[in-house]
Amino acid sequence: MDQTKMAQPRYQAIKEFIYRQIREGVYLPKSRVPTEQQLTRMFEVSRMTVNRALRELVGEGILIRRQGVGTFVSDIQAESPLLEIRNIADEVRARHHVYSNLLHSLETVIADQLIAGRLGLQPGATVFHSLLVHFENGVPLQLEDRYVNAQIVPDYLQQDFSRSTPSQYLSSAFPLSELEHIVEAVAPDARVQELLGIDSHEPCLLVKRRTWSNERLVSCAYLIHPGSRYRLSSRTSAVASSPG
Repeated sequence: MDQTKMAQPRYQAIKEFIYRQIREGVYLPKSRVPTEQQLTRMFEVSRMTVNRALRELVGEGILIRRQGVGTFVSDIQAESPLLEIRNIADEVRARHHVYSNLLHSLETVIADQLIAGRLGLQPGATVFHSLLVHFENGVPLQLEDRYVNAQIVPDYLQQDFSRSTPSQYLSSAFPLSELEHIVEAVAPDARVQELLGIDSHEPCLLVKRRTWSNERLVSCAYLIHPGSRYRLSSRTSAVASSPG
């Protein structure tokens, strides 16, 4: 028998089982997981061991407990830092959830006045465009509508975004030197509703992002999130000022 498995604490084995069931879509957001009594029988352990596993999963935000009702998989409420860029695939996996995406468009387009202005180009310039939806446990989490300066990133259309996200590729090939975020609350239009699987009453969070590398404006992106599934956070250190 594998010595690593022999050494693994039983409560950890229960946690790994639940992680795996969530990753594989067996336990969906808001669905109920087995009871303490059921897990006790499944793993042939004490109820105290099961309780520890569930308690830690609740503490990690993976599960939620409802008194007198049961234990459920947390509804997805992703959180990203406002003042930096993190690869959304890494964020999802860090929560022990399953990341996937669906590419809807990867093409060359002619920049209109709005997109040209956002990229610091002249209207009519050739730019690259990608449109994809990022999923967490099969649930749409973010619609990414991105435009890229074709002169700076000539190989953009050759990338396989099923293997790495646009953000991951750009951050690796063109190290970030400056970042701009503009956040707005928006109502989803019909296109956004269809792509994110939401209705017209779902408020959305729109992040308008521009990134620079070595003082060159590389990309502008419109990142749309269902408000019930996403939030942004920011934490800064206060700088004391001298009186007078």
